[in-house]
Amino acid sequence: MLIGVLGGGQLGQMIALAGLAMGLRFRFLDPSDEACAAAVGELRVGSFIDSAAIDRFVQNLDAATFEFENVPVSALHQVASRRPTYPSAKSLEVGQDRGKEKALFASVGLDVPRYVLSRTPVQLETAMEALGLPVVVKTVREGYDGKGQRVVRDEASMRSAIEALGNAEVIVERMVSFRREVSLIGVRSVTGEMAFYPLTENIHQSGMLRVSTPRADDPLQPEAERVGRAIMESLEHVGVLAIEFFVERDASGKERLLGNELAPRVHNSGHWTQDASETSQFENHLRAILGWPLGRTSLTRACVMVNMIGRVPGREELLEVRDARAWPRIHVYGKASRAGRKVGHVNVVGESLSAVESLVTALRAVTLRAEAMA
Repeated sequence: MLIGVLGGGQLGQMIALAGLAMGLRFRFLDPSDEACAAAVGELRVGSFIDSAAIDRFVQNLDAATFEFENVPVSALHQVASRRPTYPSAKSLEVGQDRGKEKALFASVGLDVPRYVLSRTPVQLETAMEALGLPVVVKTVREGYDGKGQRVVRDEASMRSAIEALGNAEVIVERMVSFRREVSLIGVRSVTGEMAFYPLTENIHQSGMLRVSTPRADDPLQPEAERVGRAIMESLEHVGVLAIEFFVERDASGKERLLGNELAPRVHNSGHWTQDASETSQFENHLRAILGWPLGRTSLTRACVMVNMIGRVPGREELLEVRDARAWPRIHVYGKASRAGRKVGHVNVVGESLSAVESLVTALRAVTLRAEAMA
């Protein structure tokens, strides 16, 4: 079977790596002739808004999907008119619009930080004043890895935000004093079958995910799954979907989930599933869009995922970070070094979380040194 993927980045690459072992073949459409997924499938270079390029891309495909949510909805409609395509444009449209995300969260009973939508400098200033500082101002569309976002804490940063983003469609959110950040990776098949991975605790820095730790016994798992099930049913979503949450704690010490963002695709915080789950998120995404039975999603061993940003350290440095109870599984994307770019990740796996965490500090030091040289 030949699977088409809109986008040729590392997520497409990892989808294909999972699928090759299942006897599948892959074709990618990407504007760049340097797309890293070319290493694992056929790369068609072309614009997502070029109808002729899309027509060539869909030829002989058995099914299609996408690897990032900034694919134009019009391109997905064109592909879907010719071949079975999942997730649908409905999921993509919500994943591209922070306002629609918030409305969807509210519709399934998930609380969100207070927010106001803005389209003009006057509206932006009014929104920030109404919510009270500090706030986070985010572009409604095309923001990821901290791009298109500003934290506003005082009058000076308010004026700077108005100057930079006042004429854009933005969402202004009251800053949340959260205890931790978690994400849920869920998957829904064309048959309606669903499965969920354990909640994952995430650490961000400068708007980018740095460290992810799956927790097999998080008490918020049932509520997160309720939300995930309701969202996927509402969207009639097929494939992997990730939901990011803030976790607040009230005066009594009870925790609750606040909806932050969703991604209708495989997700960075689920990369640990490659080495610490019976079925990776990438394999289950393919199983879902093809209608095959979903694989088991339980955590099989302790794991912490560490992103490599900007530059990949030397393999000797990475492989030195191990002991008898824990060791690194290295995943390099084959992308050129560049500041702020995700170039790989390491899944540190082992017998226990304490053994794994003892190595993560050393690994983080190695990756940060390499990042500083990018």
